Amino acid sequence: MPKDPNTTAPAAGEETADRLGVVVGVDGSDQSISAARWAQREAGARGVPLTLVTAYTIPAFWGYAGEVGGQLADDTALREGVLTMLKSVESKLEADGVRPTLRVEIGDAAGVLVDLSRDADMLVSGARGRGGFLGRLLGSVSSALPGHAHCPVAIIPAGEDASRAGGDAAVVVGVDGSEQGRAAALVAAEEARIRQAPLHMVSVVPPVAASTAWLSVSVDEQAMIDDLQQRLEAGAAWMRHEHPDLTVTTELLDGAPVEVLAAQTTTARLTVLGTRGLGGFAGALLGSTSQGVSVHAKGPVLIVPFREDDRLASRKDFGPLLDQQD
Repeated sequence: MPKDPNTTAPAAGEETADRLGVVVGVDGSDQSISAARWAQREAGARGVPLTLVTAYTIPAFWGYAGEVGGQLADDTALREGVLTMLKSVESKLEADGVRPTLRVEIGDAAGVLVDLSRDADMLVSGARGRGGFLGRLLGSVSSALPGHAHCPVAIIPAGEDASRAGGDAAVVVGVDGSEQGRAAALVAAEEARIRQAPLHMVSVVPPVAASTAWLSVSVDEQAMIDDLQQRLEAGAAWMRHEHPDLTVTTELLDGAPVEVLAAQTTTARLTVLGTRGLGGFAGALLGSTSQGVSVHAKGPVLIVPFREDDRLASRKDFGPLLDQQD
């Protein structure tokens, strides 16, 4: 398939062996502009390419095929309008930052970005998009990506793209004792290393549900909290072993996981969550919580899909693990 002369990227469906680096989906909204600015800085910090992507679908018309066939076949005006928007977003990036490759794709936005995630180091999306012309490039897409992407997904609220460097803000990771949480902690540690920031590991003790408060079974709450704290400290010891130069702190907090972790995004350099938790007592610290946090976040959130990692096997050497079926 020949390259589209209107874009510096391969045409839709064209194979390329090159990594795409940091990929950001844009639709011209304030949310996507914030996401693009944040993505540009991340690409520079990692020394990888920056790819700005937008997607559109060709409208379908009902009627006599002979009358509408030309409209369906020629989407030049639509494509040019989309490309103009993409260049407008590019013009709002830092002039001395990584210059992006512009990529226009035909298809469902979420599906396009998930496909591109196979060759990306990170996907970046605004927290909420607009309807209309470009449909659902953001909005529902930002909630759909984390569960299907093949790389970490960063969700950036509008207006929250400014760097939080220069202070002592930590990279915060939510952990719940699950294998997914431990995998997310490994990614968070690397993010902290890139930013030369400390790593702050947070676990949340959710409140007892009103529906179970009547139970006559006695629970030694303090013993439970002590057990969770012990596991949290063991996880921190493991992180210090894997990253000896990294400052690692821990905190066990009470409250609803979404509220507690969303509050962390107000000051955190970056808040990192896994895509799936284990439920039960630890609550949905991961999984649905990651989606809830991204919706209410006041700063950048990175949602990490589970990946097998040889380093996970050494965690048991540093203290107790939560019993679970992986």
